[in-house]
Amino acid sequence: MRANPLLSACIATALTLALSACQTPSGGPPPAPSPEQAATGVTPNTFRMPSGSGCSGEVERFQAVIDNDLATGHTTKGVHTRVSSEISTARSTCAAGNEGGAIGQIRGTKARFGYPG
Repeated sequence: MRANPLLSACIATALTLALSACQTPSGGPPPAPSPEQAATGVTPNTFRMPSGSGCSGEVERFQAVIDNDLATGHTTKGVHTRVSSEISTARSTCAAGNEGGAIGQIRGTKARFGYPG
């Protein structure tokens, strides 16, 4: 029994196409994202925690954390708005000279929203 040359050619072409689909591109790995296109969920390497002492430092650090959590997708806009509102209240308490009250408000907000104290 003789093989059909047309059938043999079709089978060879099909095998070539199937094998070429398994090959990886030879262009190398994809380029790394630029800093402004950092991966979702990752804090950019440009992030700096605010310094400062007392209640004003506590307020600004927590605001930086919640802002970063929104930017990286770790929280929603609604939660960010509620937490920022409570931080604003603590900021006013601090500015009025009530250090202990402001720090207590920040700790309470952290506890309600699951942030370490």
